[in-house]
This record gives sequence, C-alpha cells and structure tokens, in this order.
Amino acid sequence: MEIKKVGVIGCGFMGAGIVQVCAQSGYQVTVQEVSDDVLKEGMATIDYFLSRDVDKGRKTKAEKVATLSRIRTTTDIGDLADRDIIIEVVPEDIALKRRIFAELDAICPRRTILASNTSTIRIAELASATERPAKVIGTHFLSPVPPSKLLEVVKSEGTSAATLKTVIAFGKSLGKEVLIAKDTPGFIFNYLLGALTRAALDLLDQGIAVEDIDKSMTLGLGHPIGPIALADFNGLDVVYLTQKAVYEQTRDPRSKPSRTVERLVKAGRLGRKTGKGFYDYGEQKKA
Repeated sequence: MEIKKVGVIGCGFMGAGIVQVCAQSGYQVTVQEVSDDVLKEGMATIDYFLSRDVDKGRKTKAEKVATLSRIRTTTDIGDLADRDIIIEVVPEDIALKRRIFAELDAICPRRTILASNTSTIRIAELASATERPAKVIGTHFLSPVPPSKLLEVVKSEGTSAATLKTVIAFGKSLGKEVLIAKDTPGFIFNYLLGALTRAALDLLDQGIAVEDIDKSMTLGLGHPIGPIALADFNGLDVVYLTQKAVYEQTRDPRSKPSRTVERLVKAGRLGRKTGKGFYDYGEQKKA
C-alpha cells in the first residue's frame, strides 16, 4: 500500500509538528481539532517553524508556501474518512484514545491504517477498540518533531507485516530513523527516559539542586538538555499523564506519578508553556 493522504487528530505542539513534517515531505494532510481556535494556534506554530527555516536558509519561501498549501484543517472527524493513514495525537488518556479509534474504525475504509503517537499506552489496548487490529500501529514521534531524527514504530501482536512495512517506509520518507519497538508500556525511548526522570526527581527530593542534576547530564554525558529542564520543555502535565499511564498499566511502584510533579501541575506550573515549572522562565531561575 502506498500512502499519499495523511490525517492527523490533534494540532497541539506535537500534532502541529507531525502535520509539518508530513506536509513538507509531500503528503496531503488533513488535521482535525476540537475548535477553529486550536487549529489557528497549531497553524501559527507550523508557520513559525517554517519561517525560521527560511530565515536560516534551510528552506526557500517557495518551499514554505508549498508545504502550507498541502495542509487542510477541519473540526469534523468525518473529513478524515478518505485518508490512507491517520495519526492520533491526543493526551495520554486510554478512554479518549479508544473512543477516537472506535470512531475512526466506523468511518474509514478497511485500507486505512490507524496509528497512535502514544508514548506509553499499549497499541493492543487501542486496537481492541476496532475491528481492524492488523491495521493499528504505534508511531511515536519525538518532540520537537521537525528536527528530531527518531521515530519509534510500535507493532502489537495483531499488527500485520504489511502494515508494519508500509509504516516503516512512511517514516523513512519523513527523514526519520525508524526503530521497531515492542508493545510494552513506554516502548524504548520513554522507558529509558522515564527511568532517568525518576532518578532525577529522587535526587531532587533528597535536596540536590535542580541545576546540579541537569548539569550532571549536560556536562557529564553531553546531553543537550538535563532531565529536569526536559520535563519542563515537554510539559509537566504531559510528564504526569505519561507516568500515570505507565503505572496504570504495570502497577509497578517505581512508575508511580511523582508527587512533586503532581503538585506543580495542580499549581498550574506546567513548565515552559506556562513560564514556570521547576524553573522560572521569566527570570531563568529555579522555581
């Protein structure tokens, strides 16, 4: 099967990034969201990153215009019915994702591949909401999507070899290095990142300074960003939901959501997106 038309559900930061890489790779993309306001914000994000590429000489103005011309926005999920592949990019809520997959299964032809950008939820859980488990797969992009070189493709026991082959080729066409992950909570990247984040939070609870924890990784291992700063970048609400999703599936006490992260989320300190998280981005000081 050849993919020509892509659908994306969700146009937040991650969704917008996926829409951009698909459109700039030549695909016709329809992105669906709950409101026109959210779609406008998402398109503004895409325009910003494309404009930055033009300013830095990585793209021409003509390439930017061509990319934007391939994107269609809608608030009607029914407009995705003609897509060859649909990538779901909504919060890590199993009930919400299963509801979306059931709805897509009802409106899309049997040839349509249904993919999830989930970073923690088992693909088999989502496939069981459909009557096409062979066509359900995970496509876990990393944030920020456009510059990231990695894509995890997650195959459940029910995913067919043909679907896997098609999605691997699709991922490579986006300029990504594709890893094949098993259908276990966290897959590869988030399983490792989760362990690092938990260790960093444990040290924080022991009274180690935020800056020292991050510097130990940036200066000691050459990481471009420390684990605490990365949590702020990804959004502490996202970190909390990811930890919660893994814990609900495994009941592993090591995966319990961090109380410190939960406290900050409840206080509205979500990281860079709100200006304050573990760090205060107004003054670039520790929170």
